[in-house]
Amino acid sequence: MELQLTPVASLTADQVRDALLAATAAPSLYNSQPWRFRCTPDAIELHADFSRALPAADPDDRELMLACGAALLNLRLMVRVAGVRPDVRLLPDHNRRGLLATVRPAGPHPATPVDRVLAAAIHRRRTNRRPFLPTPVSPVLRSRLRQAAEAERGWLAVLERPQLAPLQALVRSAHEAQRADPAFVAEWRQWTGRDADSREGVPAHTSGPLPEPQDEWVLRDYSGGTAPTRVVGKDFEPEPLICVLGSFRDSTFAQLQAGLAMQRVLLTATDAGLAASFLSQLVEVPQARKELRSLIGGGLWPQAVLRIGYGSPVPASPRRSLADVVICDAAAERSW
Repeated sequence: MELQLTPVASLTADQVRDALLAATAAPSLYNSQPWRFRCTPDAIELHADFSRALPAADPDDRELMLACGAALLNLRLMVRVAGVRPDVRLLPDHNRRGLLATVRPAGPHPATPVDRVLAAAIHRRRTNRRPFLPTPVSPVLRSRLRQAAEAERGWLAVLERPQLAPLQALVRSAHEAQRADPAFVAEWRQWTGRDADSREGVPAHTSGPLPEPQDEWVLRDYSGGTAPTRVVGKDFEPEPLICVLGSFRDSTFAQLQAGLAMQRVLLTATDAGLAASFLSQLVEVPQARKELRSLIGGGLWPQAVLRIGYGSPVPASPRRSLADVVICDAAAERSW
């Protein structure tokens, strides 16, 4: 059944729909889509859906907050391209733990060219777990990615060649630590290798080829063991561009801001013709995250690790319908 939406302040029902569809296109760990939205006559609320938390991989809900921050950036962009200024408040009510942000349309305001470019990239962005070309990312594009993070009060540390060998060792040790955890393995199997008609989780057909021992950067198999056979000459790139998205604090507020920064980086990369995937084990295993923090200088809290390069086209991961994630009844229960 199609969800019937109503206007929110100066946004028409169609503009509200466009904004919500964009918000739900954000990336999330295992494509868990841990968000809900509530529309009132004057605001769109973003709520965390803790029923979709992943306690083995993400016991502190940090990656859940990153995903919700990414959804918020998409929502904010779509309000802007509608010609409306979004008044965004993070954590507006500390008595409502799940309420992460409110977005109030606050009057007419023209969108900038950058707003339009980034909004146009929302539905083109993909998480690309397949091999990338060995073509290096230019210094100009690296600078654009850093500026994108800084525009959202984040920081993007681009690892240099001497840092790659110790980072590879961290990826391997974190991967092995998670493989040895039965709770993690059970959660992994629940959310990955999904059938093509699943509306959540990682479908098997979006996975890359089965990783081999020498693939130090891409060790995880998202396909449930059904990934295609590796093609000769299509190995994973030996020296990918690895970027660490960091914040200066590690609070819930900072994690939401890091999600905003992460998504702006991903949309900027998409607009530049770049692909990206995540090395999540580096921020999920506490010891690996601690060592990664030291590797990038000790001043930043690592929130996400991105592998960026030039990739081949990949299909979009599925999304739940708006009817599953949006409520429009102003009198509805507030505590989800």
